[in-house]
Amino acid sequence: MTSPENASDLPESGPEAARRRTGGRSARVRTQVVEAVGTLLVESGYDALTVDAVAERAGVHRTTVYRRWRDVGGLLADVLDAAADDGWRPADTGSLEDDLTALNQEVYEALRPGGADAADGSGSGSGSGSGSGSGGNLTTALIAASFRSAQAAGALTRFWEGRYARSAQVTDRAVERGELRPGVDARALLVTATAPLYQELLLLRSAPDPELPRRAARAACAAARAGVFH
Repeated sequence: MTSPENASDLPESGPEAARRRTGGRSARVRTQVVEAVGTLLVESGYDALTVDAVAERAGVHRTTVYRRWRDVGGLLADVLDAAADDGWRPADTGSLEDDLTALNQEVYEALRPGGADAADGSGSGSGSGSGSGSGGNLTTALIAASFRSAQAAGALTRFWEGRYARSAQVTDRAVERGELRPGVDARALLVTATAPLYQELLLLRSAPDPELPRRAARAACAAARAGVFH
């Protein structure tokens, strides 16, 4: 385990301060801690997630973790904020249906058992609230944890707001191509396109269906062309 960082290097604490430190040792510490939180959450679930356990897994002194993140809620919030602080943009495939399908495919990969992590795509996932850590992934574990932590819930909301805001360019491009009339409600269209994936994979826990991303995108696209979102 590394030695504790000098207190003079850490004049602020909490996730806001952690996000402002972007270089050198502080950045490395944040990366180690964020990775440790994700690993522990998936392996053991929310109830086993403690500041001490994270410090040990990250190889960081517990005092550093307490000073910078304070508690489990601060740790979870920073994991989600780190996932949101990226350069992700929705794919530009040349058509509305294919753009929505590509977006849904990322969500599908993030939500299906053994799928991608939140930081790797657009998703975040399991609404059970238990965070058992068995057979899931980071996306589903983070959504489960958001039912247990107000800070995590707030960070998850920020994550989703950011993703939907960036995804609005899908509808902008469709309008520019003449596929949709101007004035479409981008948020309503995007929610309609992605909602079936959360319903099937999270709420109903249905078996993964590789055709679901395309099917949901096609239905939302048809509704948009019919003027449902104007």
